[in-house]
Amino acid sequence: MPQRRKPHGRISWRSLRRISGATAVLLAVVLGITPTGCYISRAAYEEARILSRRQPIARLVADSATDPVLRAKLSLVEEARRFAIDSLDLKAGKSFTAYSRLDRDTLVLVVSAAYRDRLERKTWWFPVVGRFPYKGFFDFPGALRTAESLRAEGFDVTVGPSSAFSTLGWFNDPLVSTTVKADSVTLVNTIIHELLHNTFFAKGAVSFNESFATFVGGRGVEHFFRARGDSASLRRAEDEWHDDLLLGAFWERTSNEIEQVFASLPDSASTQRIAARDLVYARARTRLVDSIGPQLRTYPDGWSQKVKLNNAVLLSRRVYAERLDRFDSVYVAEGRDLKRAIQRIIATHKDSVSRNDR
Repeated sequence: MPQRRKPHGRISWRSLRRISGATAVLLAVVLGITPTGCYISRAAYEEARILSRRQPIARLVADSATDPVLRAKLSLVEEARRFAIDSLDLKAGKSFTAYSRLDRDTLVLVVSAAYRDRLERKTWWFPVVGRFPYKGFFDFPGALRTAESLRAEGFDVTVGPSSAFSTLGWFNDPLVSTTVKADSVTLVNTIIHELLHNTFFAKGAVSFNESFATFVGGRGVEHFFRARGDSASLRRAEDEWHDDLLLGAFWERTSNEIEQVFASLPDSASTQRIAARDLVYARARTRLVDSIGPQLRTYPDGWSQKVKLNNAVLLSRRVYAERLDRFDSVYVAEGRDLKRAIQRIIATHKDSVSRNDR
């Protein structure tokens, strides 16, 4: 059974578009002489390389010289993109109309960290783009060095690959070869997930944005393969959503239990807080192995025993799986009409933000 790999993070360069002219030159000089500047310079360079390698997908699909496997995958991407636009009313712009081939299997390594004695993610601040709860590295040894340094400082750490990214509609996101290598269900899910970000991205609501996209991608891929008459892929998509809901509930329960333990101890009692949360993770491991694991349909045997459990992992997983059941209840209430469910969720969120701003 193939192992599922969820994106661990998406690097957004939305704010970079606002820089121009002399300001860009000055910023490049200032950033270039600082460690943060070196990091941003490398990221911007790699992003520019990805964009410069774009080839029109339509041209590659029409070209008989294109590798047959790649042609089939790119044709599927075109179908998924059209489905997202026509059936789900998602805004695609020109995203995923181009393909960029990379010389590696992983796009970036994403490093996330969290404090051991509280459920709080470490964040990094960068000029212009602001504060983020992760760092994405094109320099893989640099990612591992950063992870080791964070562990030495006493943080819980998780490092994982990301095969996709979104610039939230500010650039024409190409489809990268690291994404195309995924199976058909994962590929279509990723396209729909990222196009939901193009359509709606709530400011300052990372968990809502990513969990909403997880829901739309998970249910959207079901609708896509059902309309296509592909029963095998539909069954796989349904099994993946089953697992998403199951694990989403597991991460939420574990998070709530740890929050309760932390709330029962003073902030100053760091050693006791860590010991108490370790007991919660031990119970969670037992629950995961004995109860959750046997119900999973798309994860490999032994996954529940091997997956790390710490604050960084918990918070990273929850970003993509927060209250998936809530989104699904809206979907059911809308008669399993995914387009209407998307519109209702967006409208409800906007209304909630508007009320809070009054």
